[in-house]
Amino acid sequence: MPSRTFVVARPMLTTAELADLQAHARSIRRRVVQTISNAGVGHPGGSLSAADILTTLYFRVLRIDPNNPSWPDRDRFVLSKGHAAAALYATLAERGFIDPEQLNTFGRINSNLQVHPDMHKVPGVEMSTGALGQGLSVAVGMALGARLDGRPIRVFVLLGDGECQEGQIWEAAMSAAQFGLDNLTAIVDYNKVQLLGPVAEIMDVAPLADKWRAFGWHAHEIDGHDFAQIAAALEGPRPPGQPVAVIAHTVKGRGVSFMEGKAAWHGRPPTADELAQALAELE
Repeated sequence: MPSRTFVVARPMLTTAELADLQAHARSIRRRVVQTISNAGVGHPGGSLSAADILTTLYFRVLRIDPNNPSWPDRDRFVLSKGHAAAALYATLAERGFIDPEQLNTFGRINSNLQVHPDMHKVPGVEMSTGALGQGLSVAVGMALGARLDGRPIRVFVLLGDGECQEGQIWEAAMSAAQFGLDNLTAIVDYNKVQLLGPVAEIMDVAPLADKWRAFGWHAHEIDGHDFAQIAAALEGPRPPGQPVAVIAHTVKGRGVSFMEGKAAWHGRPPTADELAQALAELE
């Protein structure tokens, strides 16, 4: 089947659309810190950095139906950085895929909402993730399968910047370019901080955009907290026969002052007092 180009002719946001996305993102961030604090487990830093990207995907870009999560022609989203499951669950609750009350069970024994997502237990979760480096390979398979089936499906995958240190990411990137998967978009949540410290000090991945281009992708860089830039990057014209990589510059712990940019908040839940402060800031 010939390569397809997907063009969504509405990359600009109206004032009302922007306000709507901002409201959803604030709600998602509040759900994230509340969920992780209640559970006493989770990854707030990378969940908060990804919130604006997830908001734009689920409330503007993705062709999905919360009432029919298995709709065959739905777009696919893979959270390759599966440790940010709290952000995905909060987004699914906000979008109507799951009951928000389920967030109170996050991380508990026998809960459907485990610390890494399970595609067999949560409506709207397309892939069980958590072992870093594997999500892009799955997304490549989804995109190739959609082409072989003749379905107009777009596939989006969200990667962590530390995750891009994994060799399997680049094997998958090479495959996507080889097969000309222009229905595939990889988004890198480039918050520049991983579990043990700055990405640049542990294993520098810069210059990321140049690396993706060298692997045959159409790559560009955006402010990952600017909804207009996110929407334009995900919805705008795309070159035929070429996958797209969006390097989204973000801030770890975005929206909560004492978490922003700090590796300590990669996987530490906030205390009750810290939760109160975070929720106040997220008003």
